[in-house]
Amino acid sequence: MMRAATNGRRLAAAILLSSTFIGTSAQADTLREALVSAYNTNPTLRSARAQQRATDEEVPLQRSQGLPSVTATANHIEFLRTSPNSFTAPERRFTIGPDLQVPVYSGGAVKNSIKAAKERVAAGQADLRGTESAIFSQVVAAYMDVLRNEALVALTENQVQVLTVNLEATSDRFEIGDLTRTDVAQSESRLAVAAGDLRGAEANLISARETYIQLVGEAPDNLEPPPPLPGLPETVGQAVVSALENNPDLIAARERADAAGFDSEVAGSGRLPTFGLFAGLDYTDYFGTLGGPISSDFAQTETTMNAGVQVTIPIFQGGRPAAQQRQAYARESAALEQVIATERSVIAQVRAAWSSWQAANAIIESSQSAVSAAELSLEGVRAENSIGNRTILDVLNAEQELLSARAQLVTARRNAYVAGFSLLAAMGRAEARDLNLDTGGPLYDPQINYDRVKGKFFDWDRDPEPQANSTRTVDIPAPDATIAAEQESGDAAPQ
Repeated sequence: MMRAATNGRRLAAAILLSSTFIGTSAQADTLREALVSAYNTNPTLRSARAQQRATDEEVPLQRSQGLPSVTATANHIEFLRTSPNSFTAPERRFTIGPDLQVPVYSGGAVKNSIKAAKERVAAGQADLRGTESAIFSQVVAAYMDVLRNEALVALTENQVQVLTVNLEATSDRFEIGDLTRTDVAQSESRLAVAAGDLRGAEANLISARETYIQLVGEAPDNLEPPPPLPGLPETVGQAVVSALENNPDLIAARERADAAGFDSEVAGSGRLPTFGLFAGLDYTDYFGTLGGPISSDFAQTETTMNAGVQVTIPIFQGGRPAAQQRQAYARESAALEQVIATERSVIAQVRAAWSSWQAANAIIESSQSAVSAAELSLEGVRAENSIGNRTILDVLNAEQELLSARAQLVTARRNAYVAGFSLLAAMGRAEARDLNLDTGGPLYDPQINYDRVKGKFFDWDRDPEPQANSTRTVDIPAPDATIAAEQESGDAAPQ
């Protein structure tokens, strides 16, 4: 019994260490690979990039209102019945001609609309950064959840094995009269509870693996321990200062407030005059029917041209411009308040993530001490039980305390890493450019598409037909709760 228990302790220690921060085989998946896969194939992130490309088009759309426009109109008319007093009315007529409109001044509406669109492009680019950071935070949490739940399943499996050996030994000692039926019942009860805990741990592991597949697009395969987090601040004050400068959500809110200010200027332009130029060319063909019997005396085709200046001066519009500007001012006020609300939220996120990170690190230290103490306690209780100074219940309680301490250590390590990454995300430092990801090509830069489209004005300039490029997961087999073979405890050393 003592030898089996010792083997169980070694197995549990090996599982605990290798499932958290001890290296595994060379074929294991890494956190970097998971992040790269999500960066390249996650549909939420790819959708956000497409939405940003749509936002980029607002700039040429607004600019088009200030550019010349040319239209051509053609019509053919058959006069089925003409006035009896019109002796020269034709029977049919064909007219075609282009018209040119050149807006010169629009009260500042076009200029300010373009500025507002540019601000919204900048806000959208910040939103895209926020989406990327949020996806990465979810991937890190899913990655760590798989590692934690694998460790918990392994620990619970080992606990079931240990309790099974204990029950067999207890039953043997009961048969020879060394223990009572109560001792056997206590062992049976603890084994049944451990078996139920194992089923729950396996269900949690399957759920964690499903979440991983959803985010990454691949099944987790013998995940390696994550690398140290880069750039964590030394104080919460440093974290807040960094977040106020770099948090993408806060940057986006500021850009939207600036855009709302330009919208207010656009609304006020409805009171001002507009000025423009126009020109036209018309060709008409009467097909020899103009003038009736004396059609030969009339020119049957004609070409006319015109050009001019058009000034529109609004005098009374029923209060519409004033209402539009008041509405724009109210929306600008809301956007300005939203900046402060976002700033408050960012500060709260940073401080909460810092607190969680610090607490998890403290729990790691205390849990390590608890594991060491629980191991010594269990060894002593078992030794005392062998000479009759301790009961079976004491042994079972000591085993449960050791399991709880190990589970708490695994969870604390997971929580510390996730909280640390969440802190980096709130500081605006959890994107691909910050993590130096090798994505198999250049990182996605939304500015490239904006520079490509901002000056386009050709009406027939089209992009390729859209299609989905994200990885589907329908062909990935449903995950189970099996655990890959771990290293022996003698081959592993704490780092």
